[in-house]
Amino acid sequence: MVSASGTDWSAIAKGDELAPLQLRITRADLVRYAGASGDFNPIHWSDRTAAAVGLPGVIAHGMLTMALAGRLVTRWVGDPAAVRSYSVRFTRPVIVPDDDTGALLELSGKVGDVHAADSDGRRVARIDITARFDGKTVLGRAAAEVVLPK
Repeated sequence: MVSASGTDWSAIAKGDELAPLQLRITRADLVRYAGASGDFNPIHWSDRTAAAVGLPGVIAHGMLTMALAGRLVTRWVGDPAAVRSYSVRFTRPVIVPDDDTGALLELSGKVGDVHAADSDGRRVARIDITARFDGKTVLGRAAAEVVLPK
């Protein structure tokens, strides 16, 4: 495993694993995210509405789930500005129960590729991210491209 602190960035190679990250998402988090994003869709706070549209319960905002998965990468590389690109496909919702525990989002990542970026010798790594909730993948094709520190 590799981590941001004390890492020999010149030794980062395909197959290296990032330290896993577990995050809890609560209904309070959904309320805060709704306020920050302006996304007040009731499927993110009302059990009645979620059930009416066929969902098993209130679901986390997809973009919140994506942002939390991105935290795995920024924590590892140590600088959010090092992220050159980041993309995911939403495959399953994260169901957030109405309790104090919330939903557990389990994140892991692996260096999928490393290549030279430009003439200054900096290297770029593709990080393949896995995000799971309740044992199932919730983001597909999740990957970030980051400029590695010198």
